[in-house]
Amino acid sequence: MTETFDPNEAPAAVPHPETAAVTLDDVRHVAALANLQLTAEEEPRMQHDLNAILEHVAQLQKLNTDGVEPMAQVGQLLQKAPALGGSSLRPDAVKPSVDRTVVMEEAPDTDGRFFKVPKVIER
Repeated sequence: MTETFDPNEAPAAVPHPETAAVTLDDVRHVAALANLQLTAEEEPRMQHDLNAILEHVAQLQKLNTDGVEPMAQVGQLLQKAPALGGSSLRPDAVKPSVDRTVVMEEAPDTDGRFFKVPKVIER
């Protein structure tokens, strides 16, 4: 007997984040949302990996970050001059782009203005 699974139906809520564990139903739900087809062998491996990630995040959440300033780049923490000053970046300059008509002539399927691609998501 095969179990039917509705990808639009959210899995049951887990009561408390510290006791939260990814179930096989959660794996199937996320896979369906991502339009992935997992085999029966892949589902438990994915469940294990996702639970390991959540365990690691839970450990990180226990860290005391009082007095730690938010940052956008690791270079800010390392105090490296190029990362702070941007001297390693190229100047932001306007340059001519490729000619659209030339590109469209090379495209396998186009309407002259846009690329046409086959539909890949079906539900």
